[in-house]
Amino acid sequence: MFAPDVPRLTDWAPERWPVAADWRPVVEQFLTSAVGEALAQFLRARLARGAIIFPPQPLRALVLTPRVRVKVVILGQDPYHGPGQAEGLAFSVAPGVKPPPSLRNIFKEIAQDPLLGPGNLIPQGDGSLVAWARQGVLLLNSCLTVEEGQPASHHQRGWETLTDEVVKAVASKAEPVVFLLWGAHAQAKQHLIAATARQGGRATADHLVLTANHPSPLSARRPPLPFLGCGHFGLANAYLLQHGCAPIAW
Repeated sequence: MFAPDVPRLTDWAPERWPVAADWRPVVEQFLTSAVGEALAQFLRARLARGAIIFPPQPLRALVLTPRVRVKVVILGQDPYHGPGQAEGLAFSVAPGVKPPPSLRNIFKEIAQDPLLGPGNLIPQGDGSLVAWARQGVLLLNSCLTVEEGQPASHHQRGWETLTDEVVKAVASKAEPVVFLLWGAHAQAKQHLIAATARQGGRATADHLVLTANHPSPLSARRPPLPFLGCGHFGLANAYLLQHGCAPIAW
């Protein structure tokens, strides 16, 4: 049963949601578009009907990780739909919340990555990935809200248009970025990365795109690209170091 004090979205008020200055033009262009207005109408209607919607700040990833600081992008699907879980960052749960199975597999892969030394690891006290976001890891879900107990309940309502633009904005950076695409849903955005790079007149090799199965227990060990054993975290750091960037402390 839902507890009233669990953080949740209480109204459609993007003007009160913090966003880094260099993300603001992307967000404002979306909000004033027909798709953005339709999304606002949908969410207001669902809230008026008493829907419990998470997270309380859908744009939190765009506050903790300004565009200028993005070094790695991890794409998720939609927020966790359990009370108190979602904190506005892909795969991350609020402090004190037990890590879900996919996140536990992520931590397992980090622990066994042969390319990561002790200096590249952060002791995991809980399942919050805020420390990653503050280092330049953009933890972006495709869809930014969800209703309690109803996964994918807000898919194709408009958020994907905004997150596509966010991916393209990162892909247009002149600095190298690592994109970690786990599962078919995230890999569906791969064409945006390549197309944006071509439009900018750069080779797609400027960015590193790594793909694997989703870290969910249902797919983490399955072929053709098992998540467990993919080595993405060490490969990402090696690429950043190769291009003169500080590695991520995972």
